[in-house]
Amino acid sequence: MSEIDPGRSFVCVGVAVLTISDTRTLQTDTSGQVLADGVNTLGHRLIERAWVTDDVEQIQATLRAWIARDDISIILTTGGTGITRRDVTPEAVSELIDKPIDGFGELFRWLSYSSVGTSTIQSRALAGVAEQTLIFALPGSSGACRDAWQGILVSQLDSRHRPCNFIELLPRL
Repeated sequence: MSEIDPGRSFVCVGVAVLTISDTRTLQTDTSGQVLADGVNTLGHRLIERAWVTDDVEQIQATLRAWIARDDISIILTTGGTGITRRDVTPEAVSELIDKPIDGFGELFRWLSYSSVGTSTIQSRALAGVAEQTLIFALPGSSGACRDAWQGILVSQLDSRHRPCNFIELLPRL
């Protein structure tokens, strides 16, 4: 069973949150706020929060700029992971990923099943490593972001989590 090891120190890293939507703005985006609040509550630094439309070039331009920064180790995106014509986040992110983390999407959909039932099959949530940066692409609903944060990310982005976590792997990416 996983747990927080009180004998280990918390390691703070820089995180960026990108909202991808044609219908929301940064001001009306509740899912990005869920992620930003989680980052701050856990104790990481929210370096940047931005919004772009469902456009591959805009998504990739923002991600490339953040991947190139030394102060951003983790990127969380929200939105555009469905199956409609405008949902292009997985395609945009996948082109930048060097190593996919397949288990993230699998676990997210498994956890999401208890909230939305079989509708979870429509999610194309994914994660991977792009150079030395971890990217997690989440659906645009605040409930989905809450499920992903509470069910996966809060522990995997905590250096005290045992038996292992993503933060301890960052120096070796």
